[in-house]
Amino acid sequence: AILLAVVFILALRMCIRRKSTSKSKTEKNHPVMIIGAGDAGANLYRNFANHPEYNYQIVCFVDDSCSKIGRQVYGIPVVGNRYAIMKAVEEYEIKTIIFAIPSCPSKDKTEILNICSRTKCELKLLPSIDQMLDGQIRISDVRKVELDDLLGRDPIAIDVDTVAGYVEGKTILVTGAGGSIGSELSRQIASHHPKQLILFDVYENTTYEILQELKRTYPSLDVKAWIGSVRDEVLLDRLFATFQPQIVYHAAAHKHVPLMEDSPNESVKNNVLGTLRIVRMSDHYKVNRFVLISTDKAVNPTNIMGATKRICEMIIQCYNQKSETEFVAVRFGNVLGSNGSVIPLFKRQIEEGGPLTVTHREIIRYFMTIPEAVSLVLQAGATAKGGEIFVLDMGKPVRIIDLAENLIRLSGFEPYKDINIVFTGLRPGEKLYEELL
Repeated sequence: AILLAVVFILALRMCIRRKSTSKSKTEKNHPVMIIGAGDAGANLYRNFANHPEYNYQIVCFVDDSCSKIGRQVYGIPVVGNRYAIMKAVEEYEIKTIIFAIPSCPSKDKTEILNICSRTKCELKLLPSIDQMLDGQIRISDVRKVELDDLLGRDPIAIDVDTVAGYVEGKTILVTGAGGSIGSELSRQIASHHPKQLILFDVYENTTYEILQELKRTYPSLDVKAWIGSVRDEVLLDRLFATFQPQIVYHAAAHKHVPLMEDSPNESVKNNVLGTLRIVRMSDHYKVNRFVLISTDKAVNPTNIMGATKRICEMIIQCYNQKSETEFVAVRFGNVLGSNGSVIPLFKRQIEEGGPLTVTHREIIRYFMTIPEAVSLVLQAGATAKGGEIFVLDMGKPVRIIDLAENLIRLSGFEPYKDINIVFTGLRPGEKLYEELL
């Protein structure tokens, strides 16, 4: 009996070891294609080779350079240019594609990533060199491809020194600080060492979140949060008297077109009257500069929200003519991923199995990432003289149907086959295209 037990235990151990070995081999068999056989791609290959714990097996490279096609990088073949991607994915049973050309022009990058998105492989990339801290290639720099990577926009150069000189040492008030734009404004302002940052918003939960984030990230920052509405004139008076802000960024507003069509009174109260009251306070307390966050929907408005924002622009231009405060507005289009925007809606619809809802097949919009838009707002505020309406360069407009299809592919599905897209018709006050001027 003892002998049988020993034999049984030894056999069990052998089975476990064999299963473990088999599992290890399976985990390591994760075929990866690297796009870009230059220095970045080669460095990335070496990093993965030195870190087997990632279980990535680099099996081929793709590069548009004719001089590299047919050659090898550390024994790994360069199988062709971008047009060989689909065939190579099938031949090598690729599971992950890593785009490793940090200096690639945006047009080529977009075209290549769009090809990759049709493969159903996991897509990752190295950010551009200027987005990496010291230009060194690290595995930790590799990230998932996001929708904004497919927009084909060149990075916008920001005059950081001008913005820093404008913000540093100042007391700054941000209204709507808990929202998508307001919270990013707060983050970027905090990075430029203001004397004091005041967060003002009617929503306590989102304001609390950005307050805690700023305290963690910038422990020496003097940051305060007040909860209240821009309609509350008594509270605004106390706020300005307490902190004496030198710069005001006014991001608080109702922005959803369909909702404001059904609630026009609320849109006027919050957007117009709220702006008028905080403008009056800024004038009364001699704020140095007031920056209004406006929208492309204020151009030839066809909806309530756009009309209220146009009135806000007129208010600040009117006050700029008689006030010591410099009043300016910054007008831009849609930002990717903002609260209530189309991207979070599409993501939720994909999670639910579809369909994705698009109002019209030909509807187009201008898009910009939230950090990019906010950095331009800060630069506009830093260079303003008073009375201007700055219009951000939003690049080329994007068809919403293309966004929907790309997002489905990035999620690993095939549009119209795995997840459908349906067209619901334009909503009241909605345009096929937006104007910036």
